[in-house]
Amino acid sequence: MEAGCALCPRKCGVDRTNKRGCCGEGTTVRAARAALHFWEEPCISGEKGSGTVFFTGCTLGCVFCQNRSISKDGVGKEIGVSRLVEIFHELENQGANNLNLVTPTHFTPQILQALSIAKLKIPVVMNTGGYERVETLRLWENSVDIYLPDLKYFDPALSARYSAARDYFPVASAAILEMHRQQPRLVWDGDLLKKGLIVRHLVLPGCSKDSLRLLDFLDHALPKENFLLSLMSQYTPTPTCAGFPEINRRVTTYEYQTVAERAAELGFQGFLQDRRSAKEEYTPPFDLNGI
Repeated sequence: MEAGCALCPRKCGVDRTNKRGCCGEGTTVRAARAALHFWEEPCISGEKGSGTVFFTGCTLGCVFCQNRSISKDGVGKEIGVSRLVEIFHELENQGANNLNLVTPTHFTPQILQALSIAKLKIPVVMNTGGYERVETLRLWENSVDIYLPDLKYFDPALSARYSAARDYFPVASAAILEMHRQQPRLVWDGDLLKKGLIVRHLVLPGCSKDSLRLLDFLDHALPKENFLLSLMSQYTPTPTCAGFPEINRRVTTYEYQTVAERAAELGFQGFLQDRRSAKEEYTPPFDLNGI
């Protein structure tokens, strides 16, 4: 039996009742925002918005993180399971198309308890950086309708440098296969997705060749008719990127188009992002709204 916390691939072994884990969190849920969100993929946000809960803390260390105030700087408010249930119902009552849980893994037991109490009538989305243990994902089985993971890197040198996770690809690729096992088909209600898997990939400056390797992996690993690819161009350098000059710039049109054209050649279904989306304003304010 594993001692201490082993929810994420770091398996830090910390007793989080007394000390914060590598995610930066203890055992009490903290969150920074709960509100309708309109900037997810169209089949998630729709016209009414996605009922999004942004949780504090993260197990990755991405130097370009747009949500650094909550992922690393600790912005958030402590809430109990009963308040979490209320938040879920409040979002549902606001007409949310779904409940969108952003970076929830390190609070897995508490969130699963809240979901079992809430008995929501809308789909549940697990929105994650992709760096997940298969064993933990199996705890979520039958509680998640839509998996929305990132697939960030193929090259371990890149994932080590930019996210402090040399093992990112083997871990994330196994996680995505597990997510697809749990949700093997796309189920639609009009233009809205009700069940399924959407794999996101953010094209990074100077890393288009790595992106192409990820596309080749997905091409061989998953049936294209049974998942969606969301290819993103919204990369925006943050102040932290000053220490990483090679990514301290926007993605060029050529870099993004190289990847987008390959995705089209391979026949992926999904979404391409307008490069004008590369703006800081698309990051919501983490002002404890709805918490």
